[in-house]
Amino acid sequence: MEFDKIYQYNFPTTIRFGAGSSKELGDYLLSNKLLKPLIVTDPNVAQLDFFKTILKDLERKNISVEVFSDIHKNPVKSDVYKGTQQFDDTARDSVVGIGGGAGLDVARSIVLRVNHREDLFKYDDLIGGDIYVTNDVPHFITIPTTAGTGSEVGRSAVISDDITHQKKILFSPKLLAKIVFADPLLTMGLPAPVTAATGMDALTHNMEAFLAKMPHPLCDGIALEGLFLINQSLEKAVNKPDLESRSKMLIASLMGAVAFQKGLGVVHSLAHPLSSLLDTHHGLANAVNIPYGMQFNIAGFESKFRRIARTLELKDESGEGVVNYLFELNSKINIPHKLTGIGVKAEHIEPLADLAFADFAHPNNPKPVSREDFKQIYLKAL
Repeated sequence: MEFDKIYQYNFPTTIRFGAGSSKELGDYLLSNKLLKPLIVTDPNVAQLDFFKTILKDLERKNISVEVFSDIHKNPVKSDVYKGTQQFDDTARDSVVGIGGGAGLDVARSIVLRVNHREDLFKYDDLIGGDIYVTNDVPHFITIPTTAGTGSEVGRSAVISDDITHQKKILFSPKLLAKIVFADPLLTMGLPAPVTAATGMDALTHNMEAFLAKMPHPLCDGIALEGLFLINQSLEKAVNKPDLESRSKMLIASLMGAVAFQKGLGVVHSLAHPLSSLLDTHHGLANAVNIPYGMQFNIAGFESKFRRIARTLELKDESGEGVVNYLFELNSKINIPHKLTGIGVKAEHIEPLADLAFADFAHPNNPKPVSREDFKQIYLKAL
């Protein structure tokens, strides 16, 4: 791959991947007669120079821009309702999501809500709500700014209840973006801690997808290649970023999101409660928990861990070799080894275990996880 070129992939979403691809947004909107997009992002991205440059380029092309950025770090239902209200009040014709997981999740949820006005959580996939997603949705475009969630190619959004903090999944193939502009240049200015946390999120997606219990050889192949690319690039992307390392992380992140349609597992169920209860960054929560979650998974799945170890080119091809690799990688990118390092206290363990056991991710884990298992993993990680 030449890292200064733009490539097109169709999988099934059209993906324009490469340095400078985000500059194609304006011409794409014009060619589709979309002149009034709602740009959805988070408050941090909204302040960045590249975001302001994108807006200026659209305005130069006489495209009427409306920005919605009033969202939480871990998005809640009220964020989606406010964004939809702005879509209505300003008579928008499309939605452009620009950002990491939070911004893209809210953007996708607004896309759903525009023509589906029942309570948002009626559409929760975990209770079969996807069958109610029957109407058309606005034209949807995504531009990722982090190499982590891979939400740009997703067809689901994770939104929390404002009161209970329980996470819900809104899902439908209708929620796939029409086109993705994946531009690694937009990730070049990310601070090292954000690069580290989002990069470990991408690694977790690929690793958990490979281990998830549903047979899916297509996803397995994508997940292993994603792990291979992350192993080549994450440490450099954090500590000495260049276009090659940022490009490899961005495509590996996107691949992780394609792969995890197969499912996730115990690590995500450990991480989600930290975000909802303590407002921990999702990627950071995954990063701290993944060595412990993977250690739990080894027994009975040694052959799968051997394949992971070989993909990562480890000398020790055992499951413990993979766990040691994860601890060492966290050290290299300045992520704590213990939950106390990210503000977790002993009194949090019981409510965290309750939320983890209620979480949607662990039923796809290769082995069952009980509430007591979650408690013991948290205690080990504390």
